[in-house]
Amino acid sequence: MNTKSFFFGLATGVAAAILLQKPLTATAFKQPETVLHKVKSQFKKKGPISGSWIEMKTQSYVKGPITYTVYKGGITRNFETYTEQWEFVADAKTGLVIETQVI
Repeated sequence: MNTKSFFFGLATGVAAAILLQKPLTATAFKQPETVLHKVKSQFKKKGPISGSWIEMKTQSYVKGPITYTVYKGGITRNFETYTEQWEFVADAKTGLVIETQVI
């Protein structure tokens, strides 16, 4: 093996390691915006939405014997005579809503 082939292989390996470093270390969590969009689409089935928010950082959430990594957020709905505010807890890996409650 000559020197030229050795350095070409070395450079290719280093470049591959740098390019793959982020995807291999990235978590399997959904983007918070994607989760919020999914939750909003479910709420829109029951009426109009006037506002929404989601926390960008994940949190631990215990429900029964299971600990989840979640996003927390909220939905505001305005009706003719009243305003309804909901909080939700959604699984960060799947985007599924674990819990909702009116506040």
